[in-house]
Amino acid sequence: MEDVEYSEWVPAGALVKGLFAMVGLIVVLVTVAFVLFGEELSVGNILGLALSWVILAILLLVFWNYRGLHIQIKDKTLFLAYGLFDKKSFLLTEITSCKKTKAFGRYLGVGVRYGLDGSMAYTTSYANAVEITPRKGRVFVFSSRNPDKVCEVITKGMLS
Repeated sequence: MEDVEYSEWVPAGALVKGLFAMVGLIVVLVTVAFVLFGEELSVGNILGLALSWVILAILLLVFWNYRGLHIQIKDKTLFLAYGLFDKKSFLLTEITSCKKTKAFGRYLGVGVRYGLDGSMAYTTSYANAVEITPRKGRVFVFSSRNPDKVCEVITKGMLS
């Protein structure tokens, strides 16, 4: 039976949620304005509204997929799942260092990001993050609400 040493769900930050809400509200308000105040909807206006609703639906699917990061440490392995398609795992014995950091500024956004220094990140906000350095491969950074605890568990696993 697998023992989970650490598990955490890191939801998308307030900025990301706010931006998606704002885009959705704009599409709804424009649609309502056209229906209430438009004299006659032309084919072009109807197609424009339909296109905006399709774009909104795609954005909502993207937001749903990347709504948070799941961190799990079990069986001497760090598992990271950011949506359905972006997953990473690291053997704790293959990690050489772990430290608390900030995701702000380094990756110029949230999501699956590549830094100018060659590192890679899964960030949900600009807040606290964990930076790990594997023996092979690039430095990896991921958002966490409790980076000190994550590093404590990783360091314990690195030494055993």
